[in-house]
Amino acid sequence: MNAITVSEFGDSDALETSEIDRPDPGEGEVELEVRAAGINFADVMQRRGEYPGGPQPPFTPGMEVAGIVSDAGGTDLSEGDRVVGLIGRGGYAEYAVADVEALFPIPEGMDFEEAAGFPVQYLTAHNCLFEWGGLKEGERVLIHAAAGGVGTAAVQLASRAGAEVFGTASTQEKLDLASDLSCEHPINYTEADLPAAVREITAEGLDLVLDGVGGRSFERSVESLAPFGRIVTYGVASGEPGRVETPRLFFGNNSVIGYHLGKASQQAPERVFSAVEDLTEGFASGELSVVVGETFALEEAADAHAYIENRQSSGKVVLVP
Repeated sequence: MNAITVSEFGDSDALETSEIDRPDPGEGEVELEVRAAGINFADVMQRRGEYPGGPQPPFTPGMEVAGIVSDAGGTDLSEGDRVVGLIGRGGYAEYAVADVEALFPIPEGMDFEEAAGFPVQYLTAHNCLFEWGGLKEGERVLIHAAAGGVGTAAVQLASRAGAEVFGTASTQEKLDLASDLSCEHPINYTEADLPAAVREITAEGLDLVLDGVGGRSFERSVESLAPFGRIVTYGVASGEPGRVETPRLFFGNNSVIGYHLGKASQQAPERVFSAVEDLTEGFASGELSVVVGETFALEEAADAHAYIENRQSSGKVVLVP
């Protein structure tokens, strides 16, 4: 079968189209015919060799797929079932193997490209907002990269929960997208001083921040918190970890909470996947939607990674075998 492989760490050109053996599912696993594979910034970091605990070459990237069960093994699924889920890696391929416990049915009316933007983006957003972040109706929440995959999901979820939504992005086009999704206070982080921009809107500051950027973004977010405000940190897209002096936390009674979808799904799967029912209902009712930005053919994986790294993307970027 055709697959994308990384034979050595490097830039987007390290992604090569290769002919490899079709995977063989083990106990508790199924084989999927991949119809769409989501691309995540974690894939980019793994390709570069910058992802902590990431795979060593050679490997096939891709941690989320949507497709059709082609070999159900001894599981309760059936061949032909439309499913989506997390697979760890191996998704940039025509076929992939998945643990049946990390799969769920594709919501009614959702196509494969949209479904490929469901697991990582929406589980991360829902978990960071609610299961980890404890967001309540009426609270003020800031979502960094509000026009990205997780961002577009989080803006919709936070607005649906009755929060006052702030969001950052780098261009007017991306800010407009966030606004269309019910972000009430879009902020251009390339032009505005974040704490000052927040204080112009609310003197109290923010109750919750979702930060997948790190670095200066994280540090300025800490300065924007209200008393008892908290930050859920789930990534370092900037390449620099965020830092905070602990007195800033205890004098403000603030909290920093870490979240990693892969580890959380292993350590507390019931906590992570408890979000699925609410998300499925939201998609079925039309309250939620996956924003698919661009789709690329499987052999265009290098172009897709470059597209993300050059900050051209909005919404979810998807590979279609």
